[in-house]
Amino acid sequence: MERVIRKVAVIGSGVMGASIAAHLANVGISSLLLDVCPSELTEQERQKGWSLDDNEVRNRLAKQAIERLKKTKPAPLYNNDFANRIRPGNIDDDLEKVKEVDWVIEVIIENVKVKQQFFERLEKVWQEGTIVSSNTSGVSINEMVNGRSIAFQSHFLGTHFFNPPRYMKLLEVIPGEYTKQEIVKKVAQFGENQLGKGVVIAKDTPNFIANRIGTYGLLVTLQEMNEYQLSIEEVDAVTGPAMGRPKSATFRTLDLVGIDTFTHVANNVYEKVKDEAEKNVFAPSELLLKLVEKGWVGEKAGKGFYEKVRTGSSKEIRSLNVHTLTYEKRKQVSGASLEAAKLAKGARQRLRALLATNDQYSAFAWTVLKRVLLYSAEKVGEIADSIVEIDQAMKWGFNWQLGPFETWDVLGLEKTVARMKQEGEVMPNWVNEWLAAGHTSFYKEEGQHSYFVKDGEWQKRGINDKRISLQSFKKTHLITSNQGASLIDLHDGVACLEFHSPNNAIGADILQMIEKSVELVERDYIGLVLANEGKHFCVGANLMMLLMEAQDEEWDEVEHIIHIFQQTMQKLKHCEKPVVAAPHQMTLGGGVEVCLPADQIVAQAETYVGLVEVGVGLIPAGGGCKEYVRRMSESIPCDQVDVQPVLNELFQTIGMAKVSTSADDAKRLGYLRQNDRVIIHEDQRIYEAKQTVLQLARNGYQPQEEQKIRVTGKEGAAIMKLGANQMKLAGAISEHDHLIACKLAYVLAGGDVRAGTLVSEQYMLDLEREAFLSLCGEPKTQARMEHMLIKGKPLRN
Repeated sequence: MERVIRKVAVIGSGVMGASIAAHLANVGISSLLLDVCPSELTEQERQKGWSLDDNEVRNRLAKQAIERLKKTKPAPLYNNDFANRIRPGNIDDDLEKVKEVDWVIEVIIENVKVKQQFFERLEKVWQEGTIVSSNTSGVSINEMVNGRSIAFQSHFLGTHFFNPPRYMKLLEVIPGEYTKQEIVKKVAQFGENQLGKGVVIAKDTPNFIANRIGTYGLLVTLQEMNEYQLSIEEVDAVTGPAMGRPKSATFRTLDLVGIDTFTHVANNVYEKVKDEAEKNVFAPSELLLKLVEKGWVGEKAGKGFYEKVRTGSSKEIRSLNVHTLTYEKRKQVSGASLEAAKLAKGARQRLRALLATNDQYSAFAWTVLKRVLLYSAEKVGEIADSIVEIDQAMKWGFNWQLGPFETWDVLGLEKTVARMKQEGEVMPNWVNEWLAAGHTSFYKEEGQHSYFVKDGEWQKRGINDKRISLQSFKKTHLITSNQGASLIDLHDGVACLEFHSPNNAIGADILQMIEKSVELVERDYIGLVLANEGKHFCVGANLMMLLMEAQDEEWDEVEHIIHIFQQTMQKLKHCEKPVVAAPHQMTLGGGVEVCLPADQIVAQAETYVGLVEVGVGLIPAGGGCKEYVRRMSESIPCDQVDVQPVLNELFQTIGMAKVSTSADDAKRLGYLRQNDRVIIHEDQRIYEAKQTVLQLARNGYQPQEEQKIRVTGKEGAAIMKLGANQMKLAGAISEHDHLIACKLAYVLAGGDVRAGTLVSEQYMLDLEREAFLSLCGEPKTQARMEHMLIKGKPLRN
């Protein structure tokens, strides 16, 4: 019987080790976190009369690491309670306990001798069948277990998690010379299905895949920056989103990684490769070494290529002049190619626009890209078996929107190779042979299948059975569509409503499509999924449209808009077929209210949920208030039970515009119900939502019925308003905040009725709409709305 991974031991409680244990805890895996025993007592331990033999002292490092997880930002844990799944210990007293686990992950210092010593020690208590891996970023997998038995080595491999493990998708799995194929497969499947990772199989070469290509790319950028005599700001303007890279671009990325860490990673390749041209690229940069010497190693030191300085009550970011090594006020960068890229839509079009305009920034971008593309092509077969692993590693590990070979296809393989040859570059043989065979790209699509080049032939890409691509389905199974949304047939009688308006903001077109979708699903399908593949699920209603109507004092139109929103949500809620919402990333305001009517929510783990309307001077009015009070009424049906404490929490959550830090945290805040599902793997979210629809249908689905809601009335509103008054007197909220809070309290309490009164859903919706309309007429609310649209952040007025 195959051994299932249920328990894990993590050796090393530093930032990375503790964070790996945290992410295991996030998905329900218990772990043992071990570190060395301290050699000295702290002052606090001395005062308590403890000695180095006391258990509390011996386990101190692991215990402190677990406590730090609860305070670290960004949070490594979905929910701080999950820290209870991590058990602290030390390797002197507790190494024997690895016999209880299914996987041991070593996360100690990046020193091959120290690792060798540990694995020698571990093997003495290791039991055959237990997987052992090293979370190394570049130490040779084979070298660190040199001298260990073949049995041990057959269960050993590298598992390189990218930092921070909760948020970074890439997991590089690196087999050793003797690693069993079934062990590699098992860890890869566990990483993908249980941990939600994008897994690539790398070869045991210096820095593996992502760090090898990524480090090379950063170093050639530094070299070409000197050739083109560009500033830090200019380089970052080119090598960010314009090139399909993150906003952190080159130098902000180096500051985040740590310049000292980066030089160590680069030096690892420099010391191990033999090709002189390659060594020259990875040779220690004089500029980087100077910064390390000064201690200006990036964000952790307060300065690197950028520094934050306080000027009066505000902070200013200054950039490094690399010639004088002084910090200067940042300069705005503009150029024809950069402006063209900004106007283009999508990574592919931006990149084409950047390179199509003939200026120095375009020339710089081409030179950097050319070198990275050629290097990536040279490394196929050496660092990975195929171009797919390289492309995926760069997208998942460095957040590139396009991998090197995808980039090559976007720019035109034949055209770019011809240009490179004209500029004196030498192509790897396999690229020349591929072109000579008449091929014009590295990837191609035929029908539902995708292919890539491998060993001079087209190879079909494997399809994850649990991945549903709406873009693929829409090509051949579109039911109906308008500018804001589409209804797509997912097969098996399930339809999916996809938003695709700008930022997936809810406007009239989406509301029309929701109403039409309910009608079609009730007639022709067994259920409906609400999902999309945008950057965010939905950031709320169309604020611009609402502000324009309010500024024109078109109050009948504003009321009509809100009424339509409310009634559409009611139709969704009372659909005769099951409805499942599958949100991801930012799900705010109206985006939450679209999910609330669903029979069940299947949220991706990284879903940030919040009714944030008070941030623009309003309250939820698409059924948000009504739905939460209804849920409270249903969960505490007895009128003998005091529901006020629960209502006060709800008032605080909405009134302070609290946004969950994860889908699990959304359950704590009450945005999700306890029976709503959390899916770790983003690629499986829509599939799981579809399966939930099918399950509800198989179980004899009955539509949701209209129910009366028990409210707390005038008495409940008074208590909430008292809390708002105290906050106002303490200076915690403004006069306008207080006005909004009182309106919210009135709605949540059910208006001017007696405590315990049963009211209808429509009654609660009317209260929402009236309060919303009155706030729309407030000049300070309109100022907040305008500020959010212009600045992208709330205004406190």
